[in-house]
Amino acid sequence: MNCPCGSTKKYTDCCKIAHANLAAVTTAEQLMRSRYSAFTMANGEYLMKSHHSSTRPIKEKKAIENWAKSVSWIRLEVLETSQGHPTDDKGTVTFNAYYFENGKVEVIHEKSAFIREDGNWVYLGLAK
Repeated sequence: MNCPCGSTKKYTDCCKIAHANLAAVTTAEQLMRSRYSAFTMANGEYLMKSHHSSTRPIKEKKAIENWAKSVSWIRLEVLETSQGHPTDDKGTVTFNAYYFENGKVEVIHEKSAFIREDGNWVYLGLAK
């Protein structure tokens, strides 16, 4: 199976590595792509683990999983990245995530902020 994140790699050679070991993620974009793949699989555990502890929506985990299962994911489009390289401590990724819900195509357009927490890349929230 090709990876849902849009790479040309198989899932087992791409986001599955991140899903099994958050420390394997080396860039903010890689984390964002792995989180998109986790949404397509309703992998709430990874979504919580890869979310910064100060903004982690633990109480919403089940609702997030249920919503992720209720839509049909179409594709991810990375529009821009800023910083977020292996030597950085912060970065942003702007993307469009397309999905099908209630008979129409919807899009999540977001500029996400990522930082390192305990040495690992994590999602902080919307970038300012």
